[in-house]
Amino acid sequence: MIGTIVNTCAIIVGTLAGAALGRGIKEKYKSALYNALGLASLMIGLNAAISNMPKSRYPVLFIVALAVGSVAGTALDIDGRFHRMVERRAKRGGGRSLADGLSAAILLYCIGPLSMLGPVISALSGDNTFLFTNATLDFVSSTVFASTYGLGMALAAPVLFCWQGLFWLAARLSSQAVSDALMAELLIVGGLMIAASGLSLLGIKDCKTLNLLPALVVPVVWFLVG
Repeated sequence: MIGTIVNTCAIIVGTLAGAALGRGIKEKYKSALYNALGLASLMIGLNAAISNMPKSRYPVLFIVALAVGSVAGTALDIDGRFHRMVERRAKRGGGRSLADGLSAAILLYCIGPLSMLGPVISALSGDNTFLFTNATLDFVSSTVFASTYGLGMALAAPVLFCWQGLFWLAARLSSQAVSDALMAELLIVGGLMIAASGLSLLGIKDCKTLNLLPALVVPVVWFLVG
């Protein structure tokens, strides 16, 4: 799991650097970085979804997943609960909330081709190239996030470790646990979630992306039943 450990450490180091720089960065520059990260999220998300569409065996599964997931997530009020939980721990108010930053960062760090495929490839072949590449990207992203939201963004690091650890362990236990077909479906749904996060970061539309998290379970259940 050396690749995942490096990826986790990159987020922590990037957060420390961003928090230190944030004290001297003017609001207009923070806003510019914020917009840049939103555009990057939109691009990464759409690229992941579109590039995996040709690989999908069930072209409408992502629609069903998003529909079912959004209804389930809204009923459970995942986004609202998460925001309230984080805000109770936030030390300062005003400006952009730490909860918004964490929800966007967790999705950006976890729901992406490198973050999902990387642990699987690492477990199956011992190749950590994807994870090292992802660590570099996450270092930059965490620096930008922390320059706006502060040290609290380090909370995303253990989430990433657990997320990638699950993929690594599943692939380690069974080479069939995460098939290429299932991975494609997850990347389509996950990519659209990243794009939705980008829209929120840009202030275009608050999609309450965390309410979409149950959508990731639908493809897994579909493949298990099928």
